[in-house]
This record gives sequence, C-alpha cells and structure tokens, in this order.
Amino acid sequence: MKMRDATLPLRVGLVGAGWVTAHHLAGWRSLQGRATVVAIADPNQANARARAREFGIAQVFASAQQMFEQTPLDAVDVAAPREFHAAIVREAARHGLAVLCQKPLAPTLPEARVLAEEVAPQCRLMVHENWRFRPYYRDLARWLADGRIGDVLQASMTLLTSGLLPDEAGRLPALERQPFIAGLERALVTEILIHHIDTLRFLLGELTLVHARLGRASPAMRGEDRAFLSFETASLAPVALLANLAVHGRMPVQADRLTLVGTTGTIELEGDTLRCFGAQPAELPYDMPACYLASYAATISHFVDGVRSGRAFETEPADNLRTLALVEEAYQRGGC
Repeated sequence: MKMRDATLPLRVGLVGAGWVTAHHLAGWRSLQGRATVVAIADPNQANARARAREFGIAQVFASAQQMFEQTPLDAVDVAAPREFHAAIVREAARHGLAVLCQKPLAPTLPEARVLAEEVAPQCRLMVHENWRFRPYYRDLARWLADGRIGDVLQASMTLLTSGLLPDEAGRLPALERQPFIAGLERALVTEILIHHIDTLRFLLGELTLVHARLGRASPAMRGEDRAFLSFETASLAPVALLANLAVHGRMPVQADRLTLVGTTGTIELEGDTLRCFGAQPAELPYDMPACYLASYAATISHFVDGVRSGRAFETEPADNLRTLALVEEAYQRGGC
C-alpha cells in the first residue's frame, strides 16, 4: 500500500450511513487535520446525504465500489452491516486501501479467517473494536501493568439491563436503539458480548472457555438474550461473564460492572467510578457518555497512527480472530 505525503491528512471513505456512523464521524472529526472523511457510500441515499450534510462530507455514493473507483482515497472505514463486510474489505484491498472494519470481520469465524488470510498481502486491516479503548479500561489496564493488585486471582464481569422489558410507553429500549438485533439468530454474544470478551482478553491475556450457557426468553428476540460464560486465564484464574437484557430493577442502558480480585488488592468498575482497594488505593470518576464517544475517537486515532507509522494494530485480524474463536465456541457449547 503506497501512502502519499505524511504531512497531508489521510483521505478517508466511509461505507455505511446507519446510526453508529454518527459516532464514527465524530471520531474522525476529532483528528484535526490528520485525516478527513471525503466521501460516504450507502445504498440508502437519504441517510448518506443526511450524514454528509451533518459532517460536511463532499461526496456521496450509492455503493462502495463506485466510491473506490471515482474518488482518490487512502483509507476506508467500513461501518456497513456485517453481512457486507467481507465483500467491501476485499474491494478496498484490491484498491490498495488501508481498512478499518467494524466488528465482526465476517458473520462466521471460518469466513473471517479466509478473509484475513486473503487480504493480508494487499492491505493494512484493523478491526474496529472500540470497547477496549474506553478510557476507564485503558486506565484499568495501566493499573494492572503497574502491579496495583498483584496477580489476578479471580474476575467477574456483568452486563445486566432492562432493555428488553417494556417501558411506560410499551417500547423495548434495547430494540428502539438497535432494531436489527431482534432479527439476529446470534444476538447477545455476537453483537454485544463480543466486546466484553475482547476487553477481558485485553486486560487479562488469552482466555480458555470452560463453560457456556445461553438462553432465549424475550418473544421480541430471535436470538439469545441471556448468557453465562466461564473462562480461565493462562494462570488458571477463573473469569465469569454474566449478561441478561431483561432484568427487573436495572437501567435499560448498558453499563458494565467488573471486579478483579488480586493478591494485594481489588479493582472494581461500578457505575461511573473505577476504584482500587488494598495496598495502592485509588479512585477515578468518569463521564460515561463522554467515554463512549471517546472510545470511537481513540480507536480511529490508533488506526491512523498505525497506518502512518507501519506499527501493528492492537486489534489486527490475528488478535480479533482469537476473540471470534471464543464467541464461536460459546455458541457451540451454549445449548441455545
């Protein structure tokens, strides 16, 4: 892949104009001259034009292929539905573009493996896995690296929401936000918990799946809406991941809770606060909506830095495939 003058901003094309692209575009806009989204492509031209107006994008196309053929680009941000990822990444690779692709790379692990191997000689490819780039998880990783709690002995992560319980107007908040989830055969783990599995790998190293149990309860969902996954770290520390989208008494919005028990202390993320107890106590508060937006900006900044420097991406395909392998194994062993 040949890059133009490093003093000039990267010319970026965005594929997709759905709800998540507002966060992508806000992230690109924050780079202040290091990169510029010059074109957007989506068959829904109304959505594409609306995004273009909102973010000052000069060119709008009906397809990624048209965009690649008709405008000079250095990189592409793929934020289309997952079933289109592989074809778009292949087309971008044929044009020699650096590619940032929303998770997952492809609908299934075998498809993702074939895609990663095929395009490796043609382009730089990074998976847009932004959860691990949230500020509180970056701070938590630094605490672990500094040895604040010693060796991790146990870990527990939960995602419990009332998103699939009707609100006062009879709506299901989780599906109001992301309607497409209702029709997914593989839902909670593939669409949501994939982030948590990747983040646990980022914080604790490689994991082995020990047990999985998935379940369906909501008539509004085709796929699973609850899960319990148990892992072990390389040092055999147990790691529990519990999620349910229909929990009475919980808020409808997603909010992680994470507890890491170590030999000399405990780290806990609860609500908007990260705390360390024990030999090296500390406490950090966060603006959670701001953290959500910051994770997109940080992911995109990491991609641009990697493209410019040639350094490896944190979430390059080889790493992300290990997360996808755990997701696939959860479905094989989950009984749902």
